[in-house]
Amino acid sequence: MFRNLMSRLFSDDAPSSPLQGQDAEVALAALLVRVARADDRYTKEEEVRIDRILARRRGLDAVEAAERRAAAEMIEAEAPDTVRFTRLIKDRIALEDRSAILEALWEVAYADGRRSADEESLVRLVSGLLGINDRDSGLIRQRVMADLGLTES
Repeated sequence: MFRNLMSRLFSDDAPSSPLQGQDAEVALAALLVRVARADDRYTKEEEVRIDRILARRRGLDAVEAAERRAAAEMIEAEAPDTVRFTRLIKDRIALEDRSAILEALWEVAYADGRRSADEESLVRLVSGLLGINDRDSGLIRQRVMADLGLTES
């Protein structure tokens, strides 16, 4: 599964058809892992948050979510630079799902209860690459921070 997904995602001659089901979720999870690793501290809290996001999005149980995250960790380690990786995902995931993806990215960025300039910068970069404007990204970020009980300071 891992090698097949890698070739579908990253080969130059891969069709640009939309990612579906498990492939889409593993690609998203890889992007979530990339954000979590942006500050060089990939914590248990971030792993748990990624698992919750995956479970919530597709109704997975804890074991299935952890398995998808583990596959995503391997894919993220081999994925191209963030710009190319995000564009591949953007081109293959429906527009209406991108705001939910951005919300999940902000959740992971704040999963450990700390604000990290590295993680925030990466989420802002990815937001633009996903075609979400700064205003909408900021509103999504504020909503996530409020949901997590974090303040702007």
